[in-house]
Amino acid sequence: MDKVFANRTVLISGGLGDIGRATALEFARNGASIAIGDIAPPTKAEAFLAELKLYDVASHYTQVDVTDAGAVQNWVLAVEHTLGVADIIIANAATVTPAGIHEITAEQWANELNINLNGAFYLTQSATARLLAHQLPGRVVFVGSWAAHAVHPHIPAYCVSKAGLRMLCQCLALELAPHQILVNEIAPGYVNAGLSARFWEEDPASSEVARNQVPVKKLISAEAVARQIVQLCHPDNEHMTGSTLLMDGGLSLLT
Repeated sequence: MDKVFANRTVLISGGLGDIGRATALEFARNGASIAIGDIAPPTKAEAFLAELKLYDVASHYTQVDVTDAGAVQNWVLAVEHTLGVADIIIANAATVTPAGIHEITAEQWANELNINLNGAFYLTQSATARLLAHQLPGRVVFVGSWAAHAVHPHIPAYCVSKAGLRMLCQCLALELAPHQILVNEIAPGYVNAGLSARFWEEDPASSEVARNQVPVKKLISAEAVARQIVQLCHPDNEHMTGSTLLMDGGLSLLT
């Protein structure tokens, strides 16, 4: 296999989640050093780090809360010291609260926006500042959602946070374009991973309902999302920036 990302360092927040793990593995297969951060203690990452070693790449894990700007900055600097400057940044950490406008609490609302939006800002601000300091090109991918433009009444905080993330992507893309740092968003539809996967596993009938709502009649795997993230970061991508790669199986065509 051509190690197209050899000598590159990938930084992934929410790296122990389904999409984070799949993305780390996909980059590792292509030769990149892998730095993952998550809120879980280091013991929870040991098995996954061992899996990454099978690809003969360097890896690094940090327990980090993305809502703590100082902790995120320290993480970025620790990765630079251990693996080199992270030139591929994947803002993936996120949470979702199934609660409507009049059910969600103020604390839940603030927490979701803090993780999904502020956390992505802290990470990309700190990591791209290091690229600018070293005058290096790079790639940034925000893991967004089709919910950024399609109303989901049962998860309003998630919709609002992902809509904000899309504008953050565009603002960052414009500012960094002259420095050859390309910034894009991937916006999946129904992903069979994380909270959705657990819900569908407990209620297989609802999984079939969701599948049948998608025009292509398929749910998205975490691995499929990871492959598209890697494509956005490919060296051959020299012009795509400030864009949203929508992979929702046609769901947006129905709204």
